[in-house]
Amino acid sequence: MRVVAAMSGGVDSAVAAARAVDAGHEVTGVHLALSRNPASYRSGARGCCTVEDSNDARRAADVIGIPFYVWDMSEEFHDDVVTDFLDEYAAGRTPNPCLRCNERIKFAAVLDRAVALGFDAVATGHYATLVDGAAGREMHRAVDPAKDQSYVLGVLTAGQLEHALFPLGGSLKTDVRAEAGRRGLLVADKPDSHDICFVADGDTAGWLSEKLGDDAPNRGGEVVDDVTGEVLGTHGGSWAYTIGQRRGLRVGRPAADGRPRYVLDIEPVSGTVRVGGRERLAVTRLRADRPRWCGPAPDGPLRGTVQLRAHGREHAATVRVVDDHVDVELHEAAEGVAPGQAVVVYDGSRVVGSATIVATDRAEHAARADARPADERARA
Repeated sequence: MRVVAAMSGGVDSAVAAARAVDAGHEVTGVHLALSRNPASYRSGARGCCTVEDSNDARRAADVIGIPFYVWDMSEEFHDDVVTDFLDEYAAGRTPNPCLRCNERIKFAAVLDRAVALGFDAVATGHYATLVDGAAGREMHRAVDPAKDQSYVLGVLTAGQLEHALFPLGGSLKTDVRAEAGRRGLLVADKPDSHDICFVADGDTAGWLSEKLGDDAPNRGGEVVDDVTGEVLGTHGGSWAYTIGQRRGLRVGRPAADGRPRYVLDIEPVSGTVRVGGRERLAVTRLRADRPRWCGPAPDGPLRGTVQLRAHGREHAATVRVVDDHVDVELHEAAEGVAPGQAVVVYDGSRVVGSATIVATDRAEHAARADARPADERARA
């Protein structure tokens, strides 16, 4: 096959490209320029958008012996990832830009361009595995649980998986680094990228404050006790908070029971941030929209698991597809679940699909509902 190897400048994508060559594919390395001014994005070779990263990718391609090009995706990245990130925070939600980048850039814009140029597939350094199942290509978790990235790939459709290659899914990260060293790749010991690549100094709250500006509707507001309604303090922008956050609340005085307070809810119109005890973070149900299925959608209740964060644990759950949204019943309560996050659905190790969380029900609300008379519950 003719394969585009997306080379970020890190060790994983370099080894993935080399393995694609070893598999007999005709490989061309491509680095994505995601900013017209790379210095405005993360520096110090800690992201995937810097000049250093582009140079590292080019050197790796030279060592592997494949053609190398830089594709300018800065306009698409700004419109589909950065602007979306700002809009979501302004609306009081907590997005994951890596999912959006995979969905709209790496496996939409890049794949579309690659196919138009006559390529058959896109190979990346993501840790996930692909197998051919009865209903077509399936995506499963990686062998290395510490590096598994199936959560951020849960936005891929069945059609996109047919044109994807993940050469590292069956390997441990330690083995990948050792292989890079044996191949003479200078990125063998390069640190992994982390944080948000387009926030140059890692200060997400400060970056949001600068970008959203003084005219944002939720520029300032009150920090309120969720039980008593007491105003505990004020803030300069609700985008500095996310559900489940404990540090940086600056409410001035402790709770009556002396225990820490956590962010429970963010009201984007008024800018009100509601806080309370940790027990009030527990969520038992959630609703999600914009589902994207990695294969056939469930045709009935699916008793499987869901993952709610990129590095979070699995939660046993029953998932139901209702019209154009997904209802998830968690078998045990989860904490810190925020609208805007993705819920990724698994059936064993297989990734079924994902959706964007729009609403949650706290465990205490469910308990109160179950305590109602049976005839009232039936009418609800």
